[in-house]
Amino acid sequence: MKQNEQTGIFYTAFSYFLWGILPIYWKWLNHVAADEILANRVFWSFWFMLLFLFFTKRWKAFTSYIKSSLTKKKQLAALLLASLLISANWFIYIWAVNTNQMVEASLGYYINPLVSVLLGVFILKESLSKAQIVSFILAAAGVLILTFSYGEFPWIAMGLAFSFGLYGLAKKLIKVDSAIGLTLETMTIAPISLIYMGYMFTTGSSSIFTVSLGTDLLLMGAGAVTAIPLLFFSKGAQQIPLYMVGFLQYVSPTITLILGVMVYGETFSGTHLISFIFIWIALVIFTASRIQFARKRRREAKLSA
Repeated sequence: MKQNEQTGIFYTAFSYFLWGILPIYWKWLNHVAADEILANRVFWSFWFMLLFLFFTKRWKAFTSYIKSSLTKKKQLAALLLASLLISANWFIYIWAVNTNQMVEASLGYYINPLVSVLLGVFILKESLSKAQIVSFILAAAGVLILTFSYGEFPWIAMGLAFSFGLYGLAKKLIKVDSAIGLTLETMTIAPISLIYMGYMFTTGSSSIFTVSLGTDLLLMGAGAVTAIPLLFFSKGAQQIPLYMVGFLQYVSPTITLILGVMVYGETFSGTHLISFIFIWIALVIFTASRIQFARKRRREAKLSA
């Protein structure tokens, strides 16, 4: 294995590890309402990313992209949509963690790759392989088992999976460096976040600058804990094959699942186990088919070179 590929695996795996343990951070803020955490996360992420772009000398690329996008209505619409979708995704996740529903949140990120492919079929008119069809049937069976067993549809899991899947589709239209992309997305929502934070402060319901220094630092630090994993991911993913990125993405929900059950004492019943087994088998088949397809493409590329 080449040195740059080893480095890429480390950075990518580390980014997923950080995303996996992120619920610990939100648990430290469980005395703060999820909507206020979200507002602070967006607002401070924007300022963190501005500083990052400035110190990494990407400011010119950032401003150039803004200028070139002002005349492209489709790109601006995609940016707004991406900003709203990632904000919705963040809110659902924070709320799920702080209401002791991390198991279902992990389910959402397990099925997200399958949902993304499904969206590609219906929206981008992509075709499905036999392995992907089998994966969907198994994953659907897992979701249905949970639904019929508890008499309630797993809205958190599906909300996370579809919001992030649709976010990925919107990002296809933006086509920009991930650091600049996150800056643009948070910039779009930051004014709304600031207005909401100001409203909460004037009504006396705000936690920042009113509860404790620890709470202030955690809320402001939400910007850094949002951006840092993404920066590691963007650095690592460029150096490894796409199928390997797809394989490593399961690190994050696995850590979240373990934290929910082993650390925070959430229920993981026999029904959960059966449902997750169906979904895990679906993901094994799905990932294996992607790896096989990627290797086939690489062989064909070598032969045609």
